[in-house]
Amino acid sequence: MWPTCLAWPVPEETHVKRSFWFAFAVAFAISLAVAGAGASLTELGDWYFALQQPAWKPPDYAFGVIWSSIFTLCAFSAASAWTMAETPARKRRLWILFLLNGALNMLWSLLYFKLHRPDWALNEWVLLWLSVLSLVLGLRSYGRMASWLNVPYLLWVSAAGLLNWQTLVLNGPFG
Repeated sequence: MWPTCLAWPVPEETHVKRSFWFAFAVAFAISLAVAGAGASLTELGDWYFALQQPAWKPPDYAFGVIWSSIFTLCAFSAASAWTMAETPARKRRLWILFLLNGALNMLWSLLYFKLHRPDWALNEWVLLWLSVLSLVLGLRSYGRMASWLNVPYLLWVSAAGLLNWQTLVLNGPFG
Protein backbone atom coordinates (compact mmCIF):
# COMPACT_ATOMS: atom_id res chain seq x y z
CA MET A 1 0.00 0.00 0.00
CA TRP A 2 1.27 3.47 -0.91
CA PRO A 3 2.00 5.56 2.23
CA THR A 4 -0.60 8.24 2.91
CA CYS A 5 2.11 10.90 3.22
CA LEU A 6 3.03 10.24 -0.42
CA ALA A 7 -0.53 10.26 -1.76
CA TRP A 8 -0.84 11.91 -5.15
CA PRO A 9 -1.56 15.57 -4.34
CA VAL A 10 -4.06 16.26 -7.12
CA PRO A 11 -7.53 17.07 -5.78
CA GLU A 12 -10.49 15.27 -7.28
CA GLU A 13 -12.05 18.25 -9.08
CA THR A 14 -12.20 17.68 -12.83
CA HIS A 15 -10.72 21.09 -13.76
CA VAL A 16 -7.76 20.44 -11.46
CA LYS A 17 -7.22 17.01 -13.01
CA ARG A 18 -7.30 18.60 -16.47
CA SER A 19 -4.87 21.26 -15.27
CA PHE A 20 -2.54 18.56 -13.94
CA TRP A 21 -2.53 16.56 -17.19
CA PHE A 22 -1.99 19.69 -19.26
CA ALA A 23 0.91 20.67 -16.96
CA PHE A 24 2.27 17.13 -17.27
CA ALA A 25 2.11 17.26 -21.08
CA VAL A 26 4.02 20.57 -21.11
CA ALA A 27 6.55 19.37 -18.52
CA PHE A 28 7.04 16.10 -20.40
CA ALA A 29 7.62 17.96 -23.68
CA ILE A 30 10.22 20.17 -21.98
CA SER A 31 11.81 17.09 -20.40
CA LEU A 32 12.05 15.47 -23.83
CA ALA A 33 13.65 18.61 -25.23
CA VAL A 34 16.24 18.71 -22.43
CA ALA A 35 16.88 14.97 -22.79
CA GLY A 36 17.22 15.34 -26.55
CA ALA A 37 19.64 18.23 -26.22
CA GLY A 38 21.69 16.28 -23.68
CA ALA A 39 21.67 13.22 -25.93
CA SER A 40 22.83 15.29 -28.91
CA LEU A 41 25.78 16.46 -26.82
CA THR A 42 26.65 12.90 -25.78
CA GLU A 43 29.17 11.52 -28.23
CA LEU A 44 30.21 7.96 -27.43
CA GLY A 45 33.04 7.85 -29.91
CA ASP A 46 36.64 6.68 -29.84
CA TRP A 47 37.56 9.15 -27.10
CA TYR A 48 34.90 7.85 -24.72
CA PHE A 49 35.53 4.16 -25.42
CA ALA A 50 39.28 4.65 -24.84
CA LEU A 51 38.64 5.84 -21.27
CA GLN A 52 39.37 3.44 -18.45
CA GLN A 53 36.14 2.95 -16.51
CA PRO A 54 35.63 1.69 -12.97
CA ALA A 55 34.38 -1.88 -12.70
CA TRP A 56 31.10 -0.75 -11.12
CA LYS A 57 30.07 1.50 -14.04
CA PRO A 58 26.66 0.51 -15.39
CA PRO A 59 26.58 -0.70 -19.01
CA ASP A 60 26.12 2.10 -21.54
CA TYR A 61 22.65 0.90 -22.60
CA ALA A 62 21.39 1.37 -19.02
CA PHE A 63 21.97 5.12 -19.12
CA GLY A 64 19.11 5.72 -21.59
CA VAL A 65 16.66 3.77 -19.45
CA ILE A 66 17.78 5.52 -16.28
CA TRP A 67 17.63 9.02 -17.78
CA SER A 68 14.25 8.36 -19.42
CA SER A 69 12.86 7.30 -16.06
CA ILE A 70 14.35 10.31 -14.30
CA PHE A 71 13.02 12.79 -16.86
CA THR A 72 9.56 11.22 -16.64
CA LEU A 73 9.61 11.48 -12.85
CA CYS A 74 10.70 15.12 -13.18
CA ALA A 75 7.75 15.81 -15.48
CA PHE A 76 5.34 14.31 -12.93
CA SER A 77 7.04 16.31 -10.20
CA ALA A 78 6.78 19.56 -12.13
CA ALA A 79 3.12 18.96 -13.02
CA SER A 80 2.26 18.09 -9.44
CA ALA A 81 3.99 21.19 -8.08
CA TRP A 82 2.51 23.41 -10.81
CA THR A 83 -0.98 22.20 -9.98
CA MET A 84 -0.41 22.91 -6.28
CA ALA A 85 1.16 26.36 -6.80
CA GLU A 86 -1.39 28.98 -5.82
CA THR A 87 0.30 32.13 -7.11
CA PRO A 88 2.14 33.29 -10.22
CA ALA A 89 5.23 33.90 -8.08
CA ARG A 90 5.26 30.26 -6.96
CA LYS A 91 4.81 29.10 -10.56
CA ARG A 92 7.72 31.35 -11.64
CA ARG A 93 9.85 29.80 -8.89
CA LEU A 94 9.11 26.37 -10.38
CA TRP A 95 10.17 27.52 -13.84
CA ILE A 96 13.42 28.86 -12.42
CA LEU A 97 14.23 25.68 -10.48
CA PHE A 98 13.51 23.32 -13.37
CA LEU A 99 15.00 25.45 -16.17
CA LEU A 100 18.20 26.08 -14.21
CA ASN A 101 18.47 22.37 -13.56
CA GLY A 102 17.88 21.53 -17.23
CA ALA A 103 20.54 24.02 -18.33
CA LEU A 104 23.06 22.59 -15.86
CA ASN A 105 22.21 19.06 -16.97
CA MET A 106 22.90 19.93 -20.61
CA LEU A 107 26.08 21.85 -19.67
CA TRP A 108 27.48 18.77 -17.93
CA SER A 109 26.97 16.70 -21.10
CA LEU A 110 28.60 19.42 -23.20
CA LEU A 111 31.66 19.59 -20.96
CA TYR A 112 32.11 15.85 -20.50
CA PHE A 113 31.15 14.34 -23.85
CA LYS A 114 31.42 17.11 -26.46
CA LEU A 115 34.46 18.99 -25.11
CA HIS A 116 36.07 15.86 -23.61
CA ARG A 117 36.68 17.63 -20.31
CA PRO A 118 35.62 15.41 -17.41
CA ASP A 119 37.65 17.71 -15.15
CA TRP A 120 35.49 20.72 -16.03
CA ALA A 121 32.39 18.52 -15.89
CA LEU A 122 33.22 17.45 -12.34
CA ASN A 123 33.46 21.09 -11.27
CA GLU A 124 30.13 21.82 -12.95
CA TRP A 125 28.66 18.65 -11.40
CA VAL A 126 28.69 20.42 -8.02
CA LEU A 127 26.25 23.01 -9.39
CA LEU A 128 24.14 20.32 -11.05
CA TRP A 129 23.95 18.33 -7.80
CA LEU A 130 22.99 21.47 -5.86
CA SER A 131 20.26 22.21 -8.42
CA VAL A 132 18.80 18.73 -7.96
CA LEU A 133 18.97 19.13 -4.19
CA SER A 134 17.18 22.46 -4.66
CA LEU A 135 14.40 20.61 -6.48
CA VAL A 136 14.06 18.06 -3.69
CA LEU A 137 14.05 20.68 -0.93
CA GLY A 138 12.36 23.51 -2.82
CA LEU A 139 9.38 21.42 -3.92
CA ARG A 140 8.49 20.22 -0.42
CA SER A 141 6.28 23.27 0.04
CA TYR A 142 4.35 22.25 -3.12
CA GLY A 143 3.71 18.75 -1.84
CA ARG A 144 5.67 15.76 -0.63
CA MET A 145 5.19 13.83 -3.84
CA ALA A 146 6.63 16.67 -5.95
CA SER A 147 9.71 16.59 -3.77
CA TRP A 148 10.10 12.81 -3.46
CA LEU A 149 9.85 12.26 -7.22
CA ASN A 150 13.25 13.96 -7.54
CA VAL A 151 15.07 11.76 -5.02
CA PRO A 152 16.01 9.13 -7.67
CA TYR A 153 17.46 12.00 -9.72
CA LEU A 154 19.54 13.15 -6.75
CA LEU A 155 20.79 9.60 -6.16
CA TRP A 156 21.66 9.13 -9.84
CA VAL A 157 23.47 12.45 -10.12
CA SER A 158 25.38 11.55 -6.94
CA ALA A 159 26.48 8.26 -8.53
CA ALA A 160 27.34 10.09 -11.77
CA GLY A 161 29.56 12.47 -9.82
CA LEU A 162 31.42 9.55 -8.30
CA LEU A 163 31.76 7.98 -11.74
CA ASN A 164 33.02 11.31 -13.12
CA TRP A 165 35.58 11.56 -10.31
CA GLN A 166 36.77 7.97 -10.89
CA THR A 167 37.19 8.76 -14.60
CA LEU A 168 39.53 11.59 -13.61
CA VAL A 169 41.49 9.35 -11.26
CA LEU A 170 41.83 6.58 -13.85
CA ASN A 171 42.51 8.77 -16.91
CA GLY A 172 43.54 12.30 -15.91
CA PRO A 173 44.82 14.83 -16.40
CA PHE A 174 42.71 16.21 -19.24
CA GLY A 175 43.25 19.20 -21.48
